[in-house]
Amino acid sequence: MPTSYKNLIDGELVETSATMEVLNPANEEVIGLVPSCGEAELDRAVAAARKAFKTWSKTPIEDRRAVIQAMAGAIKENADELYRLLTSEQGKPHDQAKGEIFGAAGMMAAQSTLSLDDVINEDSDTRLSRTRRVPVGVVGGIVPWNFPVMMAMQKIAPAILSGCTIVLKPSPFTPLATLRIAELIKDIAPAGVVNIITGEDSLGPLITSHPDIDKITFTGSTATGKKIMEGASKDLKRITLELGGNDASIVLPDADVSKVAEQLFWSSFSNAGQICVAAKRIYIHEDIYDEMSAAIAEVAKNVKVGDGSEQGTGVGPIQNKKQFDRVVELIEDAKSSGYKFLVGGEVDPSGSGYYVPITILDNPPEDARIVAEEQFGPVMPLMKFSTEEEVISRANASEYGLAGAVWTGDAENGVKIAEQLETGTVWVNEYLHLSPFAPFGGHKQSGFGAEYGIEGLKEFTYAQVITVKKEAAA
Repeated sequence: MPTSYKNLIDGELVETSATMEVLNPANEEVIGLVPSCGEAELDRAVAAARKAFKTWSKTPIEDRRAVIQAMAGAIKENADELYRLLTSEQGKPHDQAKGEIFGAAGMMAAQSTLSLDDVINEDSDTRLSRTRRVPVGVVGGIVPWNFPVMMAMQKIAPAILSGCTIVLKPSPFTPLATLRIAELIKDIAPAGVVNIITGEDSLGPLITSHPDIDKITFTGSTATGKKIMEGASKDLKRITLELGGNDASIVLPDADVSKVAEQLFWSSFSNAGQICVAAKRIYIHEDIYDEMSAAIAEVAKNVKVGDGSEQGTGVGPIQNKKQFDRVVELIEDAKSSGYKFLVGGEVDPSGSGYYVPITILDNPPEDARIVAEEQFGPVMPLMKFSTEEEVISRANASEYGLAGAVWTGDAENGVKIAEQLETGTVWVNEYLHLSPFAPFGGHKQSGFGAEYGIEGLKEFTYAQVITVKKEAAA
């Protein structure tokens, strides 16, 4: 019997007559029933957020910090339950799910320490001018299915720290852990400050166009991000968009194969490749290409693909059928094009669960779909390059610009290359590290605005300049 979950609206846990089923991607069984909200429930949540904003925006920041820290503590205290629930709905292995839950709690606690101090623009004999930050108002947050808890909390924490209130919509594929957190924080956050409602994809446009929502923060595909911009444009809502990426890793000839191969593998295949900043194109210098590609393939052969709740699983299933079909389509396109596979490439259509084998392609052409498009699955193309100038050009030849990496024995040279990449984040000799104190955001069609750090906190505020004319000096 699937468990039923409730939404959090105005400090109360509420149900709806209409519900949605949530599946376990490992076996396609129904594991939860959640409310299917429409315009009426959204209006109620937004009205609650609008009412709460009047007092929450004037609440001292020390008190707002305390609420966020208490919420983080509740998540941490219930981590064992939450990470198992997260695996059951998202598919990722237990150790990765545990990392997401503890990471979300840690991120919230860290972000709660940020502050936006006034900036003095002028302090002269005649005038005092300062810039202060004021909260935007009611925030609409829309969360994807790949990191549902982390993405939800990284929207909630800075929004309410800034003095805003929020109405959050989890993905219909992965709402369960977030709704369990809603139960845990119901009596921590004042009524209406945090509202969490679930619904079909049709709920998203209602949030985007709602006249009493002042800002949208969205993580998801570039195609959906463009629709959100369009919907928000009619009343000039503020928006933050963290969108798709086709992130390139560059492996220079002085990289240590024995140290780098496994890191490269997991930079692509963590969370079954369903990470916006996963390495989706790996360029390896021709001098070490054969050795490095063989080493990465060897790592792949020793990683178990299976149910994330089973011991020893390293790569779980694709989260949903739609994404599964897309990844299979890309693999089939590569096969029909005659590209060479180092590992994988054969998807078993029988049985339940959205499983795609770890698949690594050997030097496909730059215009191959598997290279030019974001895979968002456990599929990785390896390509050769000859010169730094060439590989920088190839890495930048994308409509996306989210993240990238350089692997080298010479970190100083790695930084020089990193500075030439057209992305919001570049790592040198590591991958997937995000700091709650450093801004994260994309260039080009990977979105705009920022999350994390002071820049991310500013996204939930307006700048207000106050200028005072002083009495003329005697």
